[in-house]
Amino acid sequence: MNDTFLKACRGEKTEYTPVWLMRQAGRYLPEYHAVRSKYTFLEMCKTPEAAAEVTIQPIDILGVDAAILFSDILVPLEKMGAPLEFHEKRGPVFLEPIRDRAGMEKLHIPDPEAELGYVMETIRILRRELAGRVPLIGFSGAPFTLATYLIEGGSSKNYFLTKKMMYTDPALYGDLLNKITDCTIEYLKAQAAAGAQALQIFDSWAGVLAPCDFAEFAIPYVKRIIAALKASGITVPIIYFANNGATLLSQSLESGADVLGLDWRLPLDEAVKVVGQKVSLQGNMDPIALLLPPAKMEKLIQDILDQAKGARGHIFNLGHGIVPEIPPEQAKFFVEAVHRLSRKG
Repeated sequence: MNDTFLKACRGEKTEYTPVWLMRQAGRYLPEYHAVRSKYTFLEMCKTPEAAAEVTIQPIDILGVDAAILFSDILVPLEKMGAPLEFHEKRGPVFLEPIRDRAGMEKLHIPDPEAELGYVMETIRILRRELAGRVPLIGFSGAPFTLATYLIEGGSSKNYFLTKKMMYTDPALYGDLLNKITDCTIEYLKAQAAAGAQALQIFDSWAGVLAPCDFAEFAIPYVKRIIAALKASGITVPIIYFANNGATLLSQSLESGADVLGLDWRLPLDEAVKVVGQKVSLQGNMDPIALLLPPAKMEKLIQDILDQAKGARGHIFNLGHGIVPEIPPEQAKFFVEAVHRLSRKG
């Protein structure tokens, strides 16, 4: 198996810098659209054969060093008892937002195999079909990020309702987050048992919090998840990605994760000064920089590789998900350039 990604997660020496892209199984690929045309988004998440097919596409097309399960961070919330729809223009919509204790108490902790079995079956199919070519990454949302969707009813510009609950009813907020945390622990345990070889926790909206609020209302739940996974005997690398989290890095370091993902707002050499040799780093090119002409993209890639030289380990990635407008040939050049330039280094 190409285990370069796993070695970098563990801080072991690698022949080159491994690379994968967040949202690499997605809308920038014509091959993805060919599969997607047969299903709604949620149907595709719940159809293991289709989810496995689009997971493997970027391995064949781009030559990345890891596959990431095709699913969505919100899938487990639906099985907690929160009706979910995906709308083309609005994105995810929770039809019954959780804004009071009665709504929170109706939520339950789903059995991952019984109620989210399609996710586990996708993982099992992928392990067979990847046949050891590259490692498979499973994932979940972080409790704070998941809570924002439940409370707001979908996406938000200012997270008013979430922060209102945090500030005015912290007991309700804490009970809701604890329930989401319990769900996430069981969900990630099941993914590892099904065969996921690494786990990433996405805290997509952590950056909307002040550091003091992150300390109280977000990171404790992430720490509890990672501690529970490790206490249960799970040894696969765990990645924590706090988007827009430059001011949160020292706290993220205390999460217990083996790898910290970074967006493009903080140079990697500055991150190394904070984290030292305690964890590996993942990132961190601006996704839109994939539109750069070849020479300029190579220079940017080299700059990031140079910044990461002091890191315990480095996995090259974008600072957030690849956007649908990126031509696949640009993404392919990016992957090839990371491999080529890091071998020279």
